[in-house]
Amino acid sequence: MCHFKCKSFSELTIDELYDIMALRQEVFIVEQACPYLDADGKDQQAFHLMGFDKDEKLISYARIAPKGVPYENYISISRIVSSPSVRGKGVGKKLIIESLNTIEKLFNSQAIKISAQCYLIKFYNSFGFETIGEEYLEDNIPHIAMICK
Repeated sequence: MCHFKCKSFSELTIDELYDIMALRQEVFIVEQACPYLDADGKDQQAFHLMGFDKDEKLISYARIAPKGVPYENYISISRIVSSPSVRGKGVGKKLIIESLNTIEKLFNSQAIKISAQCYLIKFYNSFGFETIGEEYLEDNIPHIAMICK
């Protein structure tokens, strides 16, 4: 089972921030062997959706940013991640559903843009996201922009 909490940056505890950064680094930097600067200056302006297991361990996370951070005309969901320990158990699907519900509550459902790893296009299609533009490399990993209206 997974339950969620959403907080602004200033509401995060030191331990929550540590756990978020540790999970993001575990997957995006170590697992994907992709050295990049994760602390990109956008966390302070975003909301942080955290998914916890029954033992209160952080198992999934998404960063939700308002229009203008980073996209001029779109709300964004980024740093979407599930712990390797829960893959294949539906946690990622729950995270996206909760992200969309959270955006509805925070922003009254506006257009959303993501930068998706290309191997996840069908996954995001299942939630109403459609690809736009051409494939591009981001940190040496194929990505594509996707929009959900």
